[in-house]
Amino acid sequence: MSDDDITTTGESTRRDYVKFGGAVVGGGLLAGCTGASDDGSTPADNETTGATNGTDESDAAADSDGTDESTDATGYSVEMAPVGEVEFDGVPETWESYFPGYADMGVALGKADGLAAVGFKSRYHTSYYDELDGVSVDKGEITQLYDEGIDKELYYELDSDIHLTDPQWLLNNSFFGLDESDVTELTENVAPFIGNTIFRRTDSWHDYRYYTMYEAFEKVAEIFQEGDRFRAFASLHDEYLARVQADLPAADARPAGLLCFAGSDEPEKFSPYRLTDKGTNKKHFHDLGVSDALSGTGVEGLSTDDRGQIDYETILEVDPDALFVRGHEAKSRAEFEDTVLAFMKEHGVASELTAVENGAVYRGGPIYQGPIQNLFLTERFATLLYPDTYSGELFDRDAVSAIVTGDA
Repeated sequence: MSDDDITTTGESTRRDYVKFGGAVVGGGLLAGCTGASDDGSTPADNETTGATNGTDESDAAADSDGTDESTDATGYSVEMAPVGEVEFDGVPETWESYFPGYADMGVALGKADGLAAVGFKSRYHTSYYDELDGVSVDKGEITQLYDEGIDKELYYELDSDIHLTDPQWLLNNSFFGLDESDVTELTENVAPFIGNTIFRRTDSWHDYRYYTMYEAFEKVAEIFQEGDRFRAFASLHDEYLARVQADLPAADARPAGLLCFAGSDEPEKFSPYRLTDKGTNKKHFHDLGVSDALSGTGVEGLSTDDRGQIDYETILEVDPDALFVRGHEAKSRAEFEDTVLAFMKEHGVASELTAVENGAVYRGGPIYQGPIQNLFLTERFATLLYPDTYSGELFDRDAVSAIVTGDA
């Protein structure tokens, strides 16, 4: 796409306090190629990070001062791939994101009241907030963007101050029904898009920089001008993770896991994910030293282009130590065992799996996760996978609540 494809004026959009910087628009609002998913299905999404200190090294070096934000007397700007620089004359009050992980970031920064919509409400798991005093999101009050596609007019109805969504995600999945002209129109007439598809790293169209969870979280903090709250949260996370990782069993005592998606209570086919993938929805597995049972098998991870599935025979050839099944996050551990695991124990092939025999079949966690959710997921899987080492609550709920509510 040429620079001429997008107008580069200095005029503000309908919103005077948030707009694209002229230099960035000139650089290309929709950087990257566009393609399409031709399977017609709704997205079965995925992600991971692989840091030893919980804040993965990025694919591109950070600026020397650790931030891409610039400020002046009239406002500030935030730069994030693929869109580039977005200028703000004031802090956005209302916002939405297709990605629930970004929604969780906004909540962590104390911005829950301004959240207007997410892509799929069923994939935004808010039960974690129940354990945090003063933190809540009423999903009945937010809108779902996806309904057999995404209606462009819905963005006009929501009238949000910022779209925390990677526009390339919207353009490279044909079932959304949006094209470049739609995104450009919404940018000019409603609000800018800013965000990066970080939950997985298996999409061929994502040919621009990736961000780790905490790198993206910092960008969202810059947008909302909540640097102190971000730093407090990051400090709590780093201390927590360092403490957990200090007690991890030796590498040869950690499981080789197979992560997949299968939403049925009686699953026969599974969409595989690769634990080697550095998307943010696998951060807890990486941080806890879980290795990828599919390494060296030739099985690829779920992506926009690859919707392949595997069966029990394929899984048995791999025979992972642990099997993580996504699509059941709304169930409790007991409900999952009474349905999915019970079915596997009675299945002719599944019952032969080491993970089934040992009861090491678990809910795989949400497709999307943000920083609050990640604290709970790290605790959950640490206590499940290493019960001789970890038990009970591993982080201070009151400390997290205080950061989110501004009482820290």
